[in-house]
Amino acid sequence: MKENPRRPRAERNRVRLISSRIRGEGPHAESPLRRGVYLLPATITSIGLLSGFYSIVSTVSGRFETAAVMLILAFFCDGLDGRIARASRTSSQFGVEYDSLSDMVAFGVAPAMLAYWWALRPIGSFGIGVTGLFVLCGALRLARFNVQTATADKRRFVGLPIPGAAIMVAGITLVYSYFDFDSPRVLCAIMVPITLALAGLMISRVPYPSFKAIKLDKPAQVQLVLGMIVCAAMLYAMPQVTAFIGAAAYVLSGPFLMLRGEQLSAKVSVLRPAAAEKGQESTAPSSDGAARNTRGLSPTPDTTH
Repeated sequence: MKENPRRPRAERNRVRLISSRIRGEGPHAESPLRRGVYLLPATITSIGLLSGFYSIVSTVSGRFETAAVMLILAFFCDGLDGRIARASRTSSQFGVEYDSLSDMVAFGVAPAMLAYWWALRPIGSFGIGVTGLFVLCGALRLARFNVQTATADKRRFVGLPIPGAAIMVAGITLVYSYFDFDSPRVLCAIMVPITLALAGLMISRVPYPSFKAIKLDKPAQVQLVLGMIVCAAMLYAMPQVTAFIGAAAYVLSGPFLMLRGEQLSAKVSVLRPAAAEKGQESTAPSSDGAARNTRGLSPTPDTTH
């Protein structure tokens, strides 16, 4: 575009300066709306984190049903914040790390505390060891997810996700209370192998379905809609039993997929970082550099869970 020679020289220089600033910012420029949208996923993650903390407080106070309900609330928050972040394109490295820390409290420590105080406390140190193994495997599961998030298949999880293990503990707690069972020895004998199995499934390579690939803006099949209506009716009529059935169905879906012959893609080493993409070999992999690169840059898609 040719400049108007009739404009004063100072005005022409001002126009060139503004246009060069816009071109210099390029894709790194963020609108005030985009900076504000980041607050919504972080707020939902914070609600999930506080729900996990309140679950711990309820467990210590002996209100085990409330603790289980708080785990379910944290579960919904965990699924909602990731979907909102991906839909609004506000995923960031900060969101990934914050979500992992929240998951460690809400789905690692909180269900382990519930399992110990509610069922495994009579066996003392052995119960502490079993629930401690659950926390350890949950931390390893989250660390592996963060390492493999750029190369893993979006349709499948590698191992049982830690929210699924936590919801299984919450579901057992609710269904036990619903049927008003009162047999501490039987409960302890059941929870020990279940807790160990959940810990093992989290660090295994058993494939589990991922719901990230589901597109809510596409037409759904009639069977899927009817299934959702039935699930909603069961959740309204028998929420405790429905929560247990749903959690058990998801936990068993991984071994079912494996027995059906489904295999995951090639293994990704957890002991070393994944190979850098083409054109990024020269970038330093240090955490300080990663923090500098993510600060003010456009968000990275499909990194939250």
